[in-house]
Amino acid sequence: MTNIRRMTFAAATIAACSILTPLAANAATGCGGASWYALNSKTASGERMNPATLTAAHRSLRFGTKVKVTNANNGKAVVVRINDRGPFIKGRVLDLSKAAAKNIGMVSSGTAKVCYEVIASK
Repeated sequence: MTNIRRMTFAAATIAACSILTPLAANAATGCGGASWYALNSKTASGERMNPATLTAAHRSLRFGTKVKVTNANNGKAVVVRINDRGPFIKGRVLDLSKAAAKNIGMVSSGTAKVCYEVIASK
């Protein structure tokens, strides 16, 4: 009887993990619009915004999270650190620093469709 309970528990655990794992993976990725900004004000994390650093704003990712951002139009990618909140415009998922936008070739257009994935969470 004990073996049956163990096997049932193991099967339930495997089933739960297989359902929850894709949800966790989706929370760490996304696609949508991105824009860039170059201010000298303080960010939501308390540090001063520096347009020359590879940083970004996201609505909910923890400050310090490293995110790989890929421009869907040209395939160029950059790794940024989340240090601010935003964007607050419908359809946008990230606001990038000017340096990050330059790395993926979107400075002149101002906006681009991007996909992102969390590579290191703090």
